[in-house]
Amino acid sequence: MSDELGFDTRAIHAGTPPDPATGARQVPIYQTTAYVFRDADHAAKLFALQEVGYIYSRLTNPTIAALQARIADLEGGAGAVCCSSGHAAQIMALFPLMGPGKNIVASTRLYGGTVTQFSQTIKRFGWGCKFVDLDDPAAVKAAIDDDTRAIFCESISNPAGYVTDIPAIAKIADGAGIPLIVDNTLATPALCRPIEMGATLVVHSLTKYMTGNGTVTGGVVVDSGKFDWSASGKFPSLSEPEPAYHGLKFHEALGPMAFTFHGIAIGLRDLGMTMNPQGAHYTLMGIETLGLRMPKHVENAQKVAEWLEADPRVNSVSYAGLASSPWNATAKRVYPKGAGALFTFSLKGGYDAAVKLVDSLKLFSHVANLGDARSLVIHSASTTHSQLTDAQKIAAGAGPDVVRLSIGIEDAGDLIADLDQALAAASA
Repeated sequence: MSDELGFDTRAIHAGTPPDPATGARQVPIYQTTAYVFRDADHAAKLFALQEVGYIYSRLTNPTIAALQARIADLEGGAGAVCCSSGHAAQIMALFPLMGPGKNIVASTRLYGGTVTQFSQTIKRFGWGCKFVDLDDPAAVKAAIDDDTRAIFCESISNPAGYVTDIPAIAKIADGAGIPLIVDNTLATPALCRPIEMGATLVVHSLTKYMTGNGTVTGGVVVDSGKFDWSASGKFPSLSEPEPAYHGLKFHEALGPMAFTFHGIAIGLRDLGMTMNPQGAHYTLMGIETLGLRMPKHVENAQKVAEWLEADPRVNSVSYAGLASSPWNATAKRVYPKGAGALFTFSLKGGYDAAVKLVDSLKLFSHVANLGDARSLVIHSASTTHSQLTDAQKIAAGAGPDVVRLSIGIEDAGDLIADLDQALAAASA
């Protein structure tokens, strides 16, 4: 859909014309496993990637295809592949790039589950990861070697809400001839479009703000379509003959859609991390209000963060929207529509006070999730980041005295009142 149309218009219409079979205005849930071929020749062409169509819902499904088209449009990408979760999306993004002995360079400020996935799980594939402070360009450059295949970061980090200078990191990745992968879950394309800043790939946990109501899990990989996968010989899965498709060279044959088709034809085929069509339907409906929800999330987060920063019971607040934040200047430049709605604060009473506060909140829901319309709270050190070392927890902004808030779209005054009474209980 044309970029001449506004974001909110595209969030409703992109990828979803009326159903050609019935005229249905909302995208139907195509709850089907397989699709009837016109004839034997049609089937053969689909399996050989000579014709685009539907074969089997592990690979392609009309409801999911509509969601992929909408997200690719909103992110400014050439194509997208949806999958079962945000964690699945991360593996899907790396799968065509990596091989035994290859590595990625990743930010030290990542969601704890991502740190575990990159530091432990990917070792089983023979892949490696070097964690670097992305605020130090020299360190990022020094970490890249001949076996590095990507740089990975979050646009806004979980849990502490740090913001990444995407244009600066994209410049380093471009100079090294490797893709930059940006997890844009916390910003969403409503606040940040990493591809316009030089990112090659964008991943999301659709479970969070994109769906927005805590109903489904899902993930997506969006490809910019701008990277030359054949230039260096570092990405043979995309540039060299693929034995399973009679020697097809994905990049040579499919150009800007090479990564997307590889994600479907190889990634979903062999890894099987498929999204379900009902989940795609919920996410499509959630995205319709994304442009309305995100400004409210940001407005509330700013009010709550400012109130907490002024409270004597609070030691510090980590939110890039605050003038006191060391990332405030970067946030204003790279994220002018707001620094998201996830942040942390530390209590003067330490670990015991943090846990007591979580238990005392009434309006905030104590759950292991974020990006809901409801405000959420969790003590990261003992939950989402519990598998990390103490040093890793502190580096990620999840120390023992730290509480993470995901600010929803309720009335800000009600959220502040709930925090006030919980702080009173925690400091009693």
